[in-house]
Formats: sequence, C-alpha cells, structure tokens
Amino acid sequence: MNMTQQQYIEEAEKALLHTYNRYQVVLDRGEGVYLYDLDGKKYLDFASGIAVFALGYHYQDYDDALKAQIDKLIHTSNYYYNVPAVEAAKKLKAVSGMDRVFFTNSGAEAIEGAIKAARKYAFLKDGKTDHEIIAMEHSFHGRTMGALSVTGNPKYREAFEPGIGNIRFARMNDFDSVLSCVSDKTCAILLETVQGEGGVFPAQEAFLKSLRALCDERDILLILDEIQCGMGRTGAMFAWQKYGVKPDIMTCAKALGCGVPVGAFLMTEKVGANSLKAGDHGTTYGGNPLACAAVCKVLDLFEKNHIIEHVNEVSGYLEEKLDAIAAKYERVLARRGMGLMQGLVLDGPAAPVIASAMEDGLILINAGPNILRFVPPLVITAGEVDEMAKILDRCLAKEA
Repeated sequence: MNMTQQQYIEEAEKALLHTYNRYQVVLDRGEGVYLYDLDGKKYLDFASGIAVFALGYHYQDYDDALKAQIDKLIHTSNYYYNVPAVEAAKKLKAVSGMDRVFFTNSGAEAIEGAIKAARKYAFLKDGKTDHEIIAMEHSFHGRTMGALSVTGNPKYREAFEPGIGNIRFARMNDFDSVLSCVSDKTCAILLETVQGEGGVFPAQEAFLKSLRALCDERDILLILDEIQCGMGRTGAMFAWQKYGVKPDIMTCAKALGCGVPVGAFLMTEKVGANSLKAGDHGTTYGGNPLACAAVCKVLDLFEKNHIIEHVNEVSGYLEEKLDAIAAKYERVLARRGMGLMQGLVLDGPAAPVIASAMEDGLILINAGPNILRFVPPLVITAGEVDEMAKILDRCLAKEA
C-alpha cells in the first residue's frame, strides 16, 4: 500500500535523527530544473540540492555514464588502482591547474584533508605541532570536528568545543585583521573564495592578492574552499580563477559529482611533495569507480556543452531581475554575489518568503537568517529566470 506524503513525513520523524527542520514535502523525482513531490506538484528548483545539481535532473548522458559504471564496478578500495579515478584526477588537474588530487566523499572531508596537509607541511619544516590556521569570521566549512573548528560562526561550534585548537579568526576582506592574527606559528590561511552559508560574500580581489603575497613571503599555505562556489557557478570553473590568485591547496565537492557524493582536495606539487605521505591519510569509499565516473562525465559535459559560457550568459540576466526586485521592495536591502551564486538581503527573516515561494512552486534556500540564496542548476534559462522572478515578486508582495 502506497503511503501519503504526510505518512512518510511522520515515519521520517520517528526514524531519522532530528538534526534538520525539513520542509513539509517529500520530493519524488526531477526533470531538468524542476522537482516533483509525491502528489505530483511541480517546483522550479533554485537551490539545486545546495548548489549540487549543476546539470539539472535526469541529464541523460550523465545517467547513462553512471549506469554503465554500475554494470562494471562500483567499489574496490584504495588498495588498488581504478581507471575512473585516474581519468577523473587527470581531468580535474587540467581544469584547475593544480598538481595532486585526493578524492573524498564530501566537502567536509575535503576540508579535513586540507587541514591535515597544511599541518603536515609545517611539521616537516620544523618538527613542531603547535602550528596555527587563520580562518574567516562568518565562514562555513562543514560539520565534522576539523571543519567545524575552522567555521567562523560560534553558534555552530559552542556545544562541541574544544575543537582541534590553534585556530584564529580574521575578518573577510580585512587584510589588517589577518595581519593581526599572523604569527611565527601560522601555517595556513583558509577561506571560501565566495562565502556561501555566511551570506554570499565574494572575496575582494585586493584582499585575495594581499593574502597570496603574504603567504608567498612567509611560506604560509593559502587554502581556498571552492566547495560551493566552484565548478562553474561563478562563471569560471573555480572562483579563484576569476581573480588570478592560485591557492596552494583547494577543496571542492557539491557539483563535482552532480549528485553522487564526492569531493576532493587538490594541491600544488610543492605541497604534495612535502606534506601527506603513505599512511598519513585515507578513505575507504573516496575515489571509488562510481564516484569518479560521475566526476569524469560531469567534467566532459561541462566542456562539451559549454556550461561555463552559459553561466556567463544567463547570470547577468539573473542579476538584472534580482536588481529590479530589490529596487521595487524596500524590504530588500541589497543584492550580492557572483555568477549563479546570488543573495538578496532582506530587512527581516527569509523563512516566510521561502515558505511562500514553496507554496507557489519555487524552491529557494537561505544563507543566514535574512538572506535569500539563489543557486539554481547551471543549465537554467532566461525563461526560467523570468518564471522565478514572477513567483518571487508575488511572494514579496504578499509579505509586504
């Protein structure tokens, strides 16, 4: 007997650990940039699974590649080589300009690996274990203990202290605040190139370039978190490429697999040759054939279908539409963002607008309590941007 949406929700609340306040909908299937719930209601998706489904849903070439890999081999462990991992690493190196790749299962795990690599790099220089990492206020890097320790929002950390220790927090786009944190113990500076959960804040070019120069001068590693802003979302494969500021270590995940759980941390040859060695780091599932087949196909489709060029074409139109809405409503204080990673700052909570939009068939998410976040699939069209803007306009008018 088929259960109703409400019955599934009730069963979920009995069985699943309540760490999410979920929207009261059971999503069942997707097609293009639309999702459908169990009752068949259609939703325009401007969240894409939190910036994951860059290619949209049910993308045939992607689906076929995964099905073919399932028929061959899903998992072997890292005791052995596998062809998709080698091919995925080669393609990822080509689009990033980095030299070494370690595949993980998530963005948080990629951050964990980046932290370990930075500390091992410093340890091999002086044999000490008291090195410090500078992270940014209002940042978000994940929920595991290391990633949580470098997340610059105390409310996420306070119940789980002490974290990994030796972390200092500076202010995004404030180079003097970074300088005030630097000491002889500093081994790395870590930041999101565009802050996501913290409110869709892009780094300023002068700030990033100053960090790069500081790191070069003192042999500090620059770690850029591209988990949300990477993979074409800002109009370059990785946001740092728009600034011309290359990191020593970078992390990515989310759209890297377009739905299959996979992340990676990448590094330059200098860091790779002087940090993690055999036995220092590992993962059972990371880099398995299925996940890496997804990475290979995603990178192939980005190139074949000119996804980044499309982002640059449609993102300007999205900005125009959001700017028009911001000009129309006093409660919209500002728009900020880059490419198809945009935010509208409201003068009050975003939650009522998000709930109203969902009622009207539009999926949005927030980035902090008062910011509407727009991270649609990268294949979104101008017509679908128009559809979103009409629904959002109705919702804001209703809330006014």
